[in-house]
Amino acid sequence: MFTHLNEKGEAVMVDIGGKIPTERTATGYARIRMQADTLKKLLSSDLEKGDGLAVSRLAGIMGAKKTSELIPLCHNIPIDNVTVDFKAEDETSLAVYVNAKCTYKTGIEMEALTGAGIAALAVYDMCKAIDRGMVIEEIKLIKKTGGKSDYINEG
Repeated sequence: MFTHLNEKGEAVMVDIGGKIPTERTATGYARIRMQADTLKKLLSSDLEKGDGLAVSRLAGIMGAKKTSELIPLCHNIPIDNVTVDFKAEDETSLAVYVNAKCTYKTGIEMEALTGAGIAALAVYDMCKAIDRGMVIEEIKLIKKTGGKSDYINEG
C-alpha cells in the first residue's frame, strides 16, 4: 500500500503521530557543470554579482527550511542544523553537499535534497550572466541515518 494515498486513492499526509522522535541526519548532493573559467571565477569570488558561494550557501539553507512549503505532503520538520559545502570535483564541475539534522518523528532527507537543489539553482543564477550553458546534472541522497534504517548511496 502506498503511504501517501488513502483507500480512495486520494493524496494524504502520512500520520506520524504515534512515532517516537529520534535523531536523524541526511546528506544531499547536487552537481553543476559549467565552463572552467566560470568555476574559477565562482571559487575566487570574482563574479560581478558578488560572492556566489555565500549567496548559494544561504539559498541552500533557506531551501531546506522551506521544504514543507515546496514539496506536497512533506511534514514541517524542526531542523536542528543545516550546512552547505561546495567542492570542485574537476575543472568544470562543482559539487554541493547539504547536511541536515533533526530530532523528530520522520526523516530529513527531503530537506537535504531540496537544499542541495536550491543551492545549485542559486549557483546557476549567480553565474548565468557569463555562462548560460551550465547544467545541473544530478541531485541525489548520499546518506541518511535514524528512523527504521540507515542508508548510504554507494553509487
